[in-house]
Amino acid sequence: MHRILIIDDDAGLTDLLREYLEIEGFSVETAHDGAACLRIDMEKKDLVVLDVMLPAVSGFEVLKRLRRRSNIPVIMLTARDADVDRIVGLELGADDYVPKPVNPRELVARIRAILRRVGSPDGLPPAGEIKVGAVRLDAASRNAWSDGRKLDLTTAEFNLLQHLLRNAGRIVARDEISMVAFGRRHSNITDRNVDTLVSKVRRKLGRIGDEEGCIKTIRNIGYLYAISSPSPQHAAAGGDV
Repeated sequence: MHRILIIDDDAGLTDLLREYLEIEGFSVETAHDGAACLRIDMEKKDLVVLDVMLPAVSGFEVLKRLRRRSNIPVIMLTARDADVDRIVGLELGADDYVPKPVNPRELVARIRAILRRVGSPDGLPPAGEIKVGAVRLDAASRNAWSDGRKLDLTTAEFNLLQHLLRNAGRIVARDEISMVAFGRRHSNITDRNVDTLVSKVRRKLGRIGDEEGCIKTIRNIGYLYAISSPSPQHAAAGGDV
């Protein structure tokens, strides 16, 4: 049973979501302010649903502090038309967002999509190691390194990098990236979120050789992970990816 933590100061909403998620088979704990959330042991949780607008300590501040100590998946609850909230949330390390007023069925779908991606990215079984140039990624442990430096990646960032490495040398459309990272088809909003996510991964990769990362923008289409060799190398641990 997956363990979900919901943080929202609206007690009526958290009770509603708890009831709905428990019917769907989740174990749910709730908190009503950011300070209370930060006292909870995240090692015993599988995913956090976090409202942006919280008293005392905002959802953004909670997310920043969480990311200093945990890569637990986080879904932000945002105002329906607040594009800036979505972008800031992704910049700070959120994995997805659901607009308010919350549709419980959509929230359940988002939770399940993220938990599937954490356990089995892209719907494929973990398959050992992928190495492209100086970047190495282990699908089983969900760790990645650039020039030997371990990368601190969120769920969405890891899924994005893994997909680009698997398809190194091929142009990957924004729609494809959106499905891999967020589990949804692209739109004007998700296009911006994809761009934000790619920018974050580029920054975390840093300089590789003489270049600032290897993710190239293909205007009006998507992105390409550039390689100098014909194809990425795959370790024998799980065969070809």
